[in-house]
Amino acid sequence: MQSKFKRILFGGDYNPNQWPKEVWKQDMAYFKDAHINSATINVFSWAKIQPSENEYNFTELDEIVDMLSNENYDIVMATSTAALPAWMVKKYPDTMSTDYEGRQHKFGARHNFCPNSLVYQKYAKALVTELAKRYSDNKNISVWHINNEYGGYCYCDNCQKQFRVWLKDKYKTLDAVNDAWNTEFWGHTFYDWDEIVVPNELSEEAWGGMTSFAGISTDYRRFYSDSMLNCYKLERDAVKAIIPDALVTTNLMGTFKGLDYFKWAKEMDIVSWDNYPAYDTPWSMVAMTHDLMRGLKDEPFMLMEQTPSQQNWQHYNSLKRPGQMRAQSYQTIAHGADTIQFFQLRRSKGGCEKFHGAVIAHVGTNDTRVFRETALLGRELESFGTRTLGTRNKSDVGIIFDWDNYWALEYTSGPTRDLKYVDQIHHYYEYFYNKNISVDMIPVDGDFSKYKVIAAPVLYMVKEGMKERLEQFVKNGGTLITTFMSGIVDQSDNVHLGGYPGPLREMAGVWVEEIDALAPEQSNTVSFSDGKEYKCNLLCDLMHPEGAEVLATYESDFYAGMPAVTKNIYGKGHVYYVATQLEAAGLARVLDEATNEVSVSGVIAEETGLEITCRESENTRFYFVMNFTDEKQTLPASLAGMVDLITGEAAKEGDVMNKWDVKILQEAL
Repeated sequence: MQSKFKRILFGGDYNPNQWPKEVWKQDMAYFKDAHINSATINVFSWAKIQPSENEYNFTELDEIVDMLSNENYDIVMATSTAALPAWMVKKYPDTMSTDYEGRQHKFGARHNFCPNSLVYQKYAKALVTELAKRYSDNKNISVWHINNEYGGYCYCDNCQKQFRVWLKDKYKTLDAVNDAWNTEFWGHTFYDWDEIVVPNELSEEAWGGMTSFAGISTDYRRFYSDSMLNCYKLERDAVKAIIPDALVTTNLMGTFKGLDYFKWAKEMDIVSWDNYPAYDTPWSMVAMTHDLMRGLKDEPFMLMEQTPSQQNWQHYNSLKRPGQMRAQSYQTIAHGADTIQFFQLRRSKGGCEKFHGAVIAHVGTNDTRVFRETALLGRELESFGTRTLGTRNKSDVGIIFDWDNYWALEYTSGPTRDLKYVDQIHHYYEYFYNKNISVDMIPVDGDFSKYKVIAAPVLYMVKEGMKERLEQFVKNGGTLITTFMSGIVDQSDNVHLGGYPGPLREMAGVWVEEIDALAPEQSNTVSFSDGKEYKCNLLCDLMHPEGAEVLATYESDFYAGMPAVTKNIYGKGHVYYVATQLEAAGLARVLDEATNEVSVSGVIAEETGLEITCRESENTRFYFVMNFTDEKQTLPASLAGMVDLITGEAAKEGDVMNKWDVKILQEAL
């Protein structure tokens, strides 16, 4: 596909307004040394460019834009609306958010606004309109960056009133609301819209984060995601009213729970996101999150932020080891990125992010390890030209990721507090990652026909239309893999009566009678027909086959001998049901059978400890070969002879790759 960029953007957040102008000139020289070609500006400058209610001052921003334009930078122009100026809060205190405990916040911090404040919306739109008018003719502005890392929650009167409006639009009548939320439980029947209050610690969620009514709590999640999205659309539309062909985005945050990113992506011209793994985040989890960001629009994405060295806000902010930042950057490109951008280009001298890494450290020179590694990466990316831009990752496997399921599953009061949605998704993704099998993370309304295998772990909430779409996929020859805690409830968190897994029961060929929760110190054993045994824990479905073939059974407790893994023929396809959390080797046993059956394989045939990912253009495959292990790895023989895009040299059979080594090998199609 055609890339949205003319080159790989390489740069990041730049705040020259925090520095005297003599530093600006030095920065331009250093950035040239690092082959930096883009800068994200104006992210938190609202107070600077609008010092009072009826006054704008663009003098400094004009100078910054002119400086970067004269140096031919790609400018990512942010809109500054993620942190309110003090004058606004002083005059209009209800622009500030009210927290989960019901306390209205004072001025301070960031992401501090109420998205349903009409005053906030008015001034945000006005500011963005002024920015778009002022810089509409600047051809160096490649992307408009709305707000920043939308997040947080508000439970104020503005939100409560708007929540009622949202409910009226969704349900039309109070009878429908009462039915959806099953308000006969605990005598919660509503007779007037004004009786509905926001679900926080003062109301339905007074149990320390648990909820009395998952229906209202899940609807509030949906409402709030929509409220934030409306703020994004307000600013986007203000930009496009002046610049119709503007490329507009906002930076997302991976598996962030608060916002339904598949819904958001429909409103974004390109997805961008901020990648900040912890010191112990598995590389498979990082890869999965990249694949999720690519999957939001099924297109290449922007990496808007990563740190060149260390973070400042995690519990343990380790330095990136020599070579790690470069390898991590190539992993990002391998999974679909067309940009590599950092927070930040120069390290702040004060504030809570003063110890967050930067290309230029507090010493203020280009004579640092981090700067040299950044410059090396910049030089390499510049040498690629446009060859990797717009190339696609192709997959035979899709994994369903759904924010409604994310919210609802983690609101459940039982059967275990240890059931976490993202962990379960990763449990399955990790198998494919270790096999170098390409995966698309897909929504429940995605195009299932593209895949041979779809995994839907803990598909707790089966909404209207999902049953039919999954059945059609399997009937046409697809393989569906689902698990315990699937098919339990509808979109309002009411149980599908008639036995678990509800709408999936006929397709899976099983009926689940009970669900046993195992404490962390407890486990069971699953035995396959050949006698091989594997540990299992967390949850155990007690199920009865209804036509499904039993592949494995439990070995202990009163349900010893009952099915733990089944396989059912449905139409031309198969449904695998995994009734418990299997250890990795046991899950691999199941997934090996499921993938071999439909000829799903890795991007290369050989087994290897290397991560190998493939992006394709019309005439070239690019194999990204990376070593994230602690051991030396030998290059697979099938890749020998291919030319490395980085070095220009042909790879040789027996080449040894050390930790953090990277090759990008080209194969003509």
